[in-house]
Amino acid sequence: MVFLHCAQLVRPGSITGNVRIEVDAAGRIASLRPDVEPNTGDLRLGTVFPGFANAHSHAFHRLLRGTTHADGGDFWQWRDSMYHLAGLLDPTLMFLVARAVFAEMLVSGYTAVGEFHYLHHRVDGSPYLPAHAMERAIADAATEVGIRLVLLDACYLDGAIGRPLSPEQKRFGDATAAHWHDRWRALRQVIEGERVTLGAAIHSVRAVSPSAMAEIRNALGPDTPLHIHVSEQPKENSDCLAEYGETPIGVLATLGMLSSRLSIIHATHLTDADRAHISASGCTVVMCPTTEADLGDGIGPAFDLSARGTPIAIGSDQNAVIDPLLELRGLEAGERLASRRRGRFAPAALLAAGTAAGYASLGISRSILTIGDPCDLVELNPASRRTVGSAPAQLLLSASASDVQRVIVGGTVVAENGSLTDASIGRPEELLAEALAAVDRP
Repeated sequence: MVFLHCAQLVRPGSITGNVRIEVDAAGRIASLRPDVEPNTGDLRLGTVFPGFANAHSHAFHRLLRGTTHADGGDFWQWRDSMYHLAGLLDPTLMFLVARAVFAEMLVSGYTAVGEFHYLHHRVDGSPYLPAHAMERAIADAATEVGIRLVLLDACYLDGAIGRPLSPEQKRFGDATAAHWHDRWRALRQVIEGERVTLGAAIHSVRAVSPSAMAEIRNALGPDTPLHIHVSEQPKENSDCLAEYGETPIGVLATLGMLSSRLSIIHATHLTDADRAHISASGCTVVMCPTTEADLGDGIGPAFDLSARGTPIAIGSDQNAVIDPLLELRGLEAGERLASRRRGRFAPAALLAAGTAAGYASLGISRSILTIGDPCDLVELNPASRRTVGSAPAQLLLSASASDVQRVIVGGTVVAENGSLTDASIGRPEELLAEALAAVDRP
């Protein structure tokens, strides 16, 4: 058994002093006792939060940070650069990139990540030999670094509604939903481990037809987390309306896809009917504020959805920023800008979005820091030049990733003061430099 002692444990809606946590051999919480003094041998921590969940990431997009359209452009121009980059990656480079990005996430306070993955095949669409080489590379990177990974393997069949895959998209595709599911089932036997599990994704209504989505719905078990991009851009909505007479959410509702196991990514441009469908379904909405701001996507209705009972989680998406605290602050800032009112999300609601909702979205845990849950923690510095004077619950509104002191996954310290505890892996900035040097970026 491992024992940790937290001077303050901040959970959504509560702050508890002098908490002693017992961690079992599987890295789960065996007991949690408040108001007790530490014992000799306990790992002593200060102000501690649950580990943050990154519910939506495309790791390889990190390589575009600081390089694209600084003088303008929109989502579609950015996508051209992303497609070029996607065409350069092979399993060796994918491992370097994923390892670097997961290391950056870990030292920044993310203890779990949902990697939305669609670079399945060679550039010409032919399979890798041995099979699952790209997916193995991502899983190996997460295992080496120590982050908890849910690989959200994405079905991607069409280039746009009613159109075949473009040459740049060929490596994403599996020809049919049945072929995707065959590969997905085989993948489960290959990559799952102590901290790596397999989830599923449908890229979007643009990339998978309603009939193929229904096939996937029927093939997957009810406990498999399923993620999908929805209504990130107005063009997606107009194309969907033109073809199906429904918004993307309307299509999903008609198919019976909306449920508590589904996570909807972005949901930026929703109608009133869309919002009603979502709130009645129990699905999670994953907002990615720094990406949505960087790409000029717009401000999604996070507060309205939350007020209707929809769980909100966060993701770093294109990884232009990797900082869970800035994602949460961006969630609140967007609401303030849209409503011209302060204090839209209470600190407890922001913390739930950054932790419990993300862990549930990824199928890791339906509760947070209770008996049987993974012992994933983040210690924040309450006395830095950014945070000094902040109430513990409001550290989310003043801290940044620079204030992350220690990161604990499964009861084990995996990062401390900006570095991985396993120094042999290398510092995140060194790993990122190595990955960048190996890629000819646009």
